[in-house]
Amino acid sequence: RDDRPFGGPDPPAAVFFYSSDRAGEHPDAHLAGYAGILQADAYAGFNRLYAQDRHPGAITEAACWAHGRRHFFVLADVTAKRDGKLPVVAPLAVAAVKRIDAIFDIERESNGCSIDERLAVRRERVAPSVAELETWMRTERAKLSRHADVAKAMNYMLKRWPAFTRFLSDGRICLTNNAAERALRGIALGRKSWLFAGSDRGGGSVCVEGVHDVGR
Repeated sequence: RDDRPFGGPDPPAAVFFYSSDRAGEHPDAHLAGYAGILQADAYAGFNRLYAQDRHPGAITEAACWAHGRRHFFVLADVTAKRDGKLPVVAPLAVAAVKRIDAIFDIERESNGCSIDERLAVRRERVAPSVAELETWMRTERAKLSRHADVAKAMNYMLKRWPAFTRFLSDGRICLTNNAAERALRGIALGRKSWLFAGSDRGGGSVCVEGVHDVGR
């Protein structure tokens, strides 16, 4: 990332690199010369990228709030309960989704603003809501069994809280990595029918050359 205003005339880019499996060696290789910010889910294969002794330097981890919210949303899905796919709607999950959505709402107001403007909004309005969410989650988590699904959803965020709150002190970091995931959607939809399916060499050739501009 750089200091261009978010939502400016220059779109971000997505570069796809192929790997034959989900082993951690692949992100190590793809990002071997990178030492900036990585916003992603909690995939264990990224852990070595965050090591302080990494060369050329540790990558800064920024967690994705969409992934954190998703764990609660599944437990709060009224439609799934109605269709018999969910035994019961968890009230704590509903409460968590509402609190997280309030943070998303404030963030949307600063879309298109400069990094400094975005950071100012976060410090004044978002940071208090994030602090209240943490206090609420830690209080409610202490009352739950570690086997409870809501407890697991809370643990996902609380164990990575520094990465989840990193956006509050760095205006370059987005709340989610949704833009990257949207760019990847075409790959996920097409991979079963592409001609290189079953060929690691073909997959690598196509994906390394597949550079695309993506909207926000």
